[in-house]
Amino acid sequence: MDPLADPSLSAMNDENISPWYAKGLRFKCTQCGECCTGSGFVWLTLKDIQKLANHLNITVEQFLEQYTYKTQGKITLREDPQTDDCIFLKNRKCTVYANRPKQCRTFPFWPQNLTSKYAWQACKERCEGIDNEEASLTPLHVIQDHLQ
Repeated sequence: MDPLADPSLSAMNDENISPWYAKGLRFKCTQCGECCTGSGFVWLTLKDIQKLANHLNITVEQFLEQYTYKTQGKITLREDPQTDDCIFLKNRKCTVYANRPKQCRTFPFWPQNLTSKYAWQACKERCEGIDNEEASLTPLHVIQDHLQ
């Protein structure tokens, strides 16, 4: 029988299909700084900008001028010109960790890392916090919140 001809399948849609990580994933940030090294974009939301400016006790305008630039129509953090690392990474530690941008807070629960078990394992090779022995299980609803 053709599975596509099965009437019970015709009612299925993406909302009815559980992702491969439906039982949750183990992750604990070890603050190793690995994900903050090398060049890349840290895209900022307006909320991120305000939180970081407040954290640094400067105006939004000062923050934008000193720590960001615009590219591809978006605002991103500057990088350290000598290392290409995040401008807030010092001695392999995030100096704004409690107020880090959403992009940083939601790592590794990014769409590209959740496309498959293979993608998750590839990310694990760069991130010691994935499946870390001290990591608790991050439930599906939390992972989904991070994806929004």
